[in-house]
Amino acid sequence: MNPASIPSTTGHECRVVGSHAELRAAIQAWRAAKQTIGFVPTMGALHAGHLSLVDAARAECDRVVVSIFVNPTQFGPNEDFERYPRNLQADVALLAPRGAELVFAPQPAEIYPPGHATMVEVSGVANPWEGAFRPGHFRGVATVVLKLFNMVAPDVAFFGQKDFQQSLVVRRLVADLNVPVVVRVCPTMREADGLAMSSRTAYLSTEDRRRGLVLSRSLKLATELFAAGERDAHQIMARMRELFVATPGVTIDYLSLADGDTLAEVDRATANTVALIAARVGNVRLIDNCL
Repeated sequence: MNPASIPSTTGHECRVVGSHAELRAAIQAWRAAKQTIGFVPTMGALHAGHLSLVDAARAECDRVVVSIFVNPTQFGPNEDFERYPRNLQADVALLAPRGAELVFAPQPAEIYPPGHATMVEVSGVANPWEGAFRPGHFRGVATVVLKLFNMVAPDVAFFGQKDFQQSLVVRRLVADLNVPVVVRVCPTMREADGLAMSSRTAYLSTEDRRRGLVLSRSLKLATELFAAGERDAHQIMARMRELFVATPGVTIDYLSLADGDTLAEVDRATANTVALIAARVGNVRLIDNCL
């Protein structure tokens, strides 16, 4: 059941709709008035990172739409779809004061109706790293993002840099399929201790949260080495790995210095190199990156 509408900072209520028909009706007047629409797609369990995207949308666009949908097609068979945190009422309470005027919170059958048989496959940037460790993940991401873009028809869509590879996949999708949406990638938001904000950090025990700081510490080290003149990517990666070796309870899925456009691993670091990490801290899988 959708929570009641809550007043937003713009003077309009923050409405929650669950169907495509309701969504279309809600934004019809905005489109007719030539107002620009900013869109922030999320899976809920909102934190300050998500809210920073809403702030960016609010600053650039006339109207802001946020989707909250835990997309089943991007989860693997042994991943955390069932236990992924869901609290729509709490999420809407966070969104309303930021000026989000419409929340699209559909049920799975609204996005994938009976007989649904079309999926979107992005090659190239979707293949390595997350694509290799989570087969089918970006197929689910690309499919739901395209469907949401078609439903909302936003002018600008906002994504976080924490999911760097995802942002490249979305850019590729938009370019290849001529989707009339501008993709904005906003900086990663971090806790005071450097941990990248993520809905999954709620799963971490106190000790595992402390161990998880090795991801951001290793990225900081890579940045410092590059600033000091180190360009040998393998040397930088070796130094980063030393921090993980010294941190028990953390297992690396991948650690790479890659080209910021193609995600191919590089031998020499440049200003367009991205450091990518995925690691398991206890039973929780975290990702992080920095340019």
